[in-house]
Amino acid sequence: MMQMAPLANITMPSPLADAVPFDEVHRVLIIKLRHHGDVLLTSPVLSVLKAHAPHIEIDALVFADTAPMLTHHPALDELFVIDRAQKKRGIVKQLSSEWALFQQLQSRDYDLVIHLTDHPRGAWLAKFLGARWAVAPKRDKGARWWKKFFTHLYPVPGGGTRHTVECHLDALRRIGIQATPAQRRLTLVAGSEAETHVRNLLAEYQLSVNGYIHFHPTSRWFFKTWPVAQNAKVLAALVARGEHVVITAAPDKRECAMVDAILEQAAMMAPDTNARAEANSIVNLAGKVSLKELSALTSHAKLFVGVDSAPMHIASAVDTPTVALFGPSGDKEWGPWMVPHEIVMSNAHPCRPCGQDGCGGGKVSDCLTAIPAERVLAAIDRVLAMADNLAADDPRR
Repeated sequence: MMQMAPLANITMPSPLADAVPFDEVHRVLIIKLRHHGDVLLTSPVLSVLKAHAPHIEIDALVFADTAPMLTHHPALDELFVIDRAQKKRGIVKQLSSEWALFQQLQSRDYDLVIHLTDHPRGAWLAKFLGARWAVAPKRDKGARWWKKFFTHLYPVPGGGTRHTVECHLDALRRIGIQATPAQRRLTLVAGSEAETHVRNLLAEYQLSVNGYIHFHPTSRWFFKTWPVAQNAKVLAALVARGEHVVITAAPDKRECAMVDAILEQAAMMAPDTNARAEANSIVNLAGKVSLKELSALTSHAKLFVGVDSAPMHIASAVDTPTVALFGPSGDKEWGPWMVPHEIVMSNAHPCRPCGQDGCGGGKVSDCLTAIPAERVLAAIDRVLAMADNLAADDPRR
């Protein structure tokens, strides 16, 4: 009797006539020149590529400040960076740095370039690096010259109806790779140094793993932030319940000042907040941890609470249940990914998500200011209950 191969081991050929033959691909460059969260959301592309073709070497090109989002990724071979600060050092130094980077990339002899934005630099690199295949998103403006630089173009649905992770994976679908659900998870590795530092912090503040809520109320884009008063009300309520809360922000003066204002108002709302803070109910680490340390800190929290920001995506990457507040940005496009979560947003503003920097460009978003603290607290309760149920059903626990 003929034995049938296990279904899991059967690989169906791609239905695409122009699928890239990956047995002829030895080295790939992935380009993502955007912000921190955008770069982190490319991590499944590396994972899927490596799973599909384990023999290939995978490099990435990102802006220098976003590099921590991909360093230590198990599928990554080389990470190249563009330092945007070079522009401030004069045209000669900038051109010298650009030429040195190009020579480094050229020496890698790429067979395939995967460009995940419509940034012109990616098009020029695809052309002059001499890759046999190059894939990028379709674009409406300048479509004629854009097409000349790539062998494959993939459509990007309009209206923010498709999550950014899936849009990134569409680049792979267009060249013949279909991702399994498990492969679509985000990957972020904190590293041993960051992990050790955070464990020391937890010991210093007498915090246990899964024994605190990570609260990150700020964003570099202030039109995405929830007002100080509502943040303070949630913080005071959590402390009154006996929760331990670690509050963080980027090392930015405005963000740290916002955290200070939240703590001050929370103290006024609950007279015993200061006393509780001294007993480590509130730990203020605003501006005091790096991105890698932030990821380690979030990974040990029982819940992340924050707005649409890179730390919210980090929470997804480290599998921490999340309550996320969304205003003008699109929750379908940028929401928490493959993690227990709840999105809190206004249902009374049909204009959202508008993508604008505040109503009328005023840096304040009515759709965020209208969200009451009670709704966020209710979402926190539901997500904590959801996480507890999942943990109870997990046979590994």
